[in-house]
Amino acid sequence: MPSEGMIEGRVLSPTHVPRALVIRIEAAAESPEQSEEYLDELLFLVRSAGYEVAEAISYSWRRPDAATFLTRGRVEEIRTLLKEKGSSIDFVLIDAEVSPVQVRNLEKIWEKPVTDREGLILEIFARNARTAQAKAQVELAKLEYELPRLAHQWTHLSRERGGIGLRGGGGEQQLEIDRRKMRQRIARLREQLREFGKQAAIRREGRDPLPRVALVGYTNVGKSTLMRLITKAPVLVENRLFATLDTTTRRVVLNGVPFLLSDTVGFIRKLPPKLLQAFHTTLAEVREADLLLLVVDASSPGYVEQIRTVERTLERIGAGDIPILLVMNKMDRLSPEERELVEESWRAQSPYPVVIISATQKENIEELYENITKLLRALPRFRDRSGWGRPEFSMGS
Repeated sequence: MPSEGMIEGRVLSPTHVPRALVIRIEAAAESPEQSEEYLDELLFLVRSAGYEVAEAISYSWRRPDAATFLTRGRVEEIRTLLKEKGSSIDFVLIDAEVSPVQVRNLEKIWEKPVTDREGLILEIFARNARTAQAKAQVELAKLEYELPRLAHQWTHLSRERGGIGLRGGGGEQQLEIDRRKMRQRIARLREQLREFGKQAAIRREGRDPLPRVALVGYTNVGKSTLMRLITKAPVLVENRLFATLDTTTRRVVLNGVPFLLSDTVGFIRKLPPKLLQAFHTTLAEVREADLLLLVVDASSPGYVEQIRTVERTLERIGAGDIPILLVMNKMDRLSPEERELVEESWRAQSPYPVVIISATQKENIEELYENITKLLRALPRFRDRSGWGRPEFSMGS
């Protein structure tokens, strides 16, 4: 939850939870089921950021207006709504990429702070960062996002920022000082992350030469639950988007086969490129894996698109050629008929080996273990197991 700050000149107490007017832009090709799924995901994003949803509006997609993104009619419609709602709405969220100029123009018309999807996801990452590396990665992405928006959002870097839409005064001279401070901070963070990268590379070179397996998938599909189940180690499990930001690695043995298992940050539609760039070091565990467990929430209506989103993201980070085991999770949430349909369709059409499980109910876990060990035994490095060390030892990364 944002700390004390200012929204449109009004002091917010530390206990105040900002409320958002959420605007979703529907693509022309969206089905009604997709529209509902995307809206649910967006509202979950807002709540994961620590905000409340005051009202949600969906508009059919049109070509963005260069000045205000939305059409004049839509802008006026929302201005009227905001006037009616008054102080019950603190800021406006547009589920799209909105330019700094468009944000500035909309804020002048609506007299409310405006943010876009990228800004919201950055807020969630900032809330969930725990380690020094994760905090540096998120801060870098946030500063690079905020720099072109500085003229109408921020004045002093030293001012405690309490979330979306905080603002203050300051003239052009102060603006240039703040810009210089931000660029200097960005340069320091990049250097700090390079050092983190070097240290992580040294650790990877120095640890056991075991096969490496990484859990990947859409956010909130049960990767951490599966990680805890396989490793028997305490792992944070929350029903919250991006609860896991730092890569956690454990050394485990399944059916006599030792390997390193890593849990990684979840992916999502339209994940900001700045975050992928900032998390380059963290995602090295994915790029250097010998096998990827692509975990899917089979109970989600949009799970097929989620698989495609993960595949595209893997391509973007240079991990598109790594072998994949598709893990269809949360099957306990499906009816017997739905489950049979999913099993038949995916076993027939999937380009990857498929296993159907429920991590929470521990269903078909032995089949999962057999699939993992079978794929690992086929790796070239499995044939040379010299120096693999003690198989029962478990440690964090």
